[in-house]
Amino acid sequence: MAAFADLNILYLPEKEALQKLVEAAAHLGYSTVAINYVVNYEEKKKEIVKPMTPAELFSSLPLVQGKSKPIKILSRLTLVVSDPSHCNVLRATSTNIKYYDIFAVFPKNAKLFHVACTTLDVDLVCVDVTEKLPFFIKRPSVNVAIERGVYFELIYVPAIKDTTMRRYTISNTFSLMQICRGKNIVLSSGAEKHAYLLRYEESLMKVAEVGCSAFQKAMARQLFQPTAELSFCMEKPGKPPVEWCIQ
Repeated sequence: MAAFADLNILYLPEKEALQKLVEAAAHLGYSTVAINYVVNYEEKKKEIVKPMTPAELFSSLPLVQGKSKPIKILSRLTLVVSDPSHCNVLRATSTNIKYYDIFAVFPKNAKLFHVACTTLDVDLVCVDVTEKLPFFIKRPSVNVAIERGVYFELIYVPAIKDTTMRRYTISNTFSLMQICRGKNIVLSSGAEKHAYLLRYEESLMKVAEVGCSAFQKAMARQLFQPTAELSFCMEKPGKPPVEWCIQ
């Protein structure tokens, strides 16, 4: 049976609200979720906190709908960077860095996007497709990222909430898929606070296909395949599969 994952459930300090998001994901059939702790270097607060463990969040993990097994909860750190020095924390031996399962970076300019694709030791590079892209994504950088086992993440919740963002999201997603040739793209919710914004993949695909050409519909179907069918492991060349591979 196919496995689905949402690798971007935004961390909320309100424990009950975070629990509802994870429970909603399990009800929709997601086998794995990642709680995303975001550190934005354009803001004052830059502390990397120790992530909450699944045992701290739930005394008993929610069961995945249709599978009768507990959902897997991972921890993720995302750095929003606008200067190369912001990436140094990934090379540091911070006491809290070691507790995270997934590392992501959200580059705010073309130079940092290239660095993220070619040299940074990260699993995900975040791309904001909800508005006009602030820089041109170059195929050579993307090709290096794919060879290194780095994935590009797109989020869908803004596209549900706003029609303008939806148009940008669909258009930019198709453009990125053409550059990546359909490889190494991850779709996540980016959900926070409101569990009703979470969607099942088939529902998202129907939204994405509205007003699209036959070619775009085919690309949408490829994007919304189950993560298991996309061999989604983020396995790095020359390294064994990371322990949080979706199975």
